[in-house]
Amino acid sequence: MRISLVGLAFAATVSVLATSPVAGQERPSTRPERSGYLETSRYDDVIGFLAALEGRNPRLQFTTFGYSEEGRRLPLAVFGNVPDASAEAVRSSGATRVLVFANIHAGEVAGKEAAQVLLREMARGAWDRWTDSLVILVAPIYNADGNERIGLRNRPRQYGPLAGMGQRPNARGLDLNRDNTKLESSEARALSRLVQEYDPHVALDLHTTNGSFHAYHLTYSPPLHPSTDEGITALLREDWLPEVTRSVRERYGWEFFYYGNVPGTFGMRGERGWYTFDHRPRYTTNYLGIRNRFGILSEVYSYATFEDRILAHERFVQSVIEFAWAHATRVRRTVEAADAAAAPGMEIALRADLARGDTIDVLMGAVDEERNPYTGELIYRRRDVQTVERMPDYGAFVATEVTRAPAAYVVPADFGSVIERLEAHGVKLVRPDSSSTLDVSVFHLDSTRVAEREFQGHALREVWGEWRTERRELPERTVIVPVHQPLGRLIVLLLEPRSDDGFLAWNLLDDALEGADTYPIGRLEGLPPEGCRECADFQ
Repeated sequence: MRISLVGLAFAATVSVLATSPVAGQERPSTRPERSGYLETSRYDDVIGFLAALEGRNPRLQFTTFGYSEEGRRLPLAVFGNVPDASAEAVRSSGATRVLVFANIHAGEVAGKEAAQVLLREMARGAWDRWTDSLVILVAPIYNADGNERIGLRNRPRQYGPLAGMGQRPNARGLDLNRDNTKLESSEARALSRLVQEYDPHVALDLHTTNGSFHAYHLTYSPPLHPSTDEGITALLREDWLPEVTRSVRERYGWEFFYYGNVPGTFGMRGERGWYTFDHRPRYTTNYLGIRNRFGILSEVYSYATFEDRILAHERFVQSVIEFAWAHATRVRRTVEAADAAAAPGMEIALRADLARGDTIDVLMGAVDEERNPYTGELIYRRRDVQTVERMPDYGAFVATEVTRAPAAYVVPADFGSVIERLEAHGVKLVRPDSSSTLDVSVFHLDSTRVAEREFQGHALREVWGEWRTERRELPERTVIVPVHQPLGRLIVLLLEPRSDDGFLAWNLLDDALEGADTYPIGRLEGLPPEGCRECADFQ
């Protein structure tokens, strides 16, 4: 059901209205625009801004997709030729679907502002042509609670907004960009439901860097897990992202490049080179890739001015969407092919490491030191210089440990937390109504290790052992998790005991492992098992 944002806006709508250059008309302005880019939008500013756009273009409609930990509604804009903003209407359109979401880290605020500007352009009809083949979803303020924890000393060294910005984690202290496998936060669960219900083919996650002094206004990344569908990775690396880079350079003279950092900055150690981040699906764009979707990371440069960071996101998002519009059928068919690929028997990387690639040209830059006039704290401002440096590229990962995906996993019926989280990811489960005796692969434990330092409130666990086939009786209602479904790759990474980002690593199975000599979740190498008529649907 469509939910109007007008009721959420309160008096905020009035504050976002500014006189348009066209006499007699008004257009909403963002808080940065009204403050000369000293301030960032608060939650009520964003809601008021969206409410002010409502009704200006019949192609632009609004709803919400969930709640923050503190109960704030998470707004969602839907732009396309659809009768309403519901997931059913969007999916029934047959269009290629693009999601843009921002503010996952609420100190990295430029994406939130760029998303509002993009919606204003949609409201005035500037991008109506996109709707002949696309539906665009925009979630401008994902970490709504963190956004409200404004501090003038958040994000030290970043060049503005000088009047402060929100904090990195959500209200519970969770980094939402590390929560996509364990799904502990209400926000990550809301995003996972949005992805399931609206089923975007493409998703852009808008961030701001902190790190090396390079010369790029923006860096980007495709999904980095080595088991991401090859068709998705190839289209992004060979065509899509290079075309965006060329387009922005030709139109604006700005340089964009793959995300990276160079050792020697802020305590980073190692051989001098251009290093990307992490492959694990806890990161949102990697999670989307493992779900067979085009996950695209955007990182504007922390030391560019706040105004330029907003503009860099605008240009990147528009260029990415332009490619999606021009190649809508190809994008959709690539996703459909990835979903149709049979995961059983596929080699899935459980662990991976950075691969040393070719030597590449990297544009390094410089900064000037300034002081925040309101705090006296040191901040850096981008200097418009470029120095070409040749260095090895560490921009991709290779598997260091793999498994061949089974036909299914077997989960005891009383493992409620595991079962609930599988369902929260959208995994399809089978509960046979009778018992059966089957050959089950069982992981026998040799040893286990728990991290000494907590990460996101968890002492991450690792186990070692070996699989052995045993004849076992599976009681009635034992949960069978078929791998022959679109989320097959994700299922393997969640349930394998050696996965570096699975449920075992995140302590969901600690109680079951206490004093045990086997891992409690088994593997079935063939389907359908006797007595499981429902399993035949997943062959």
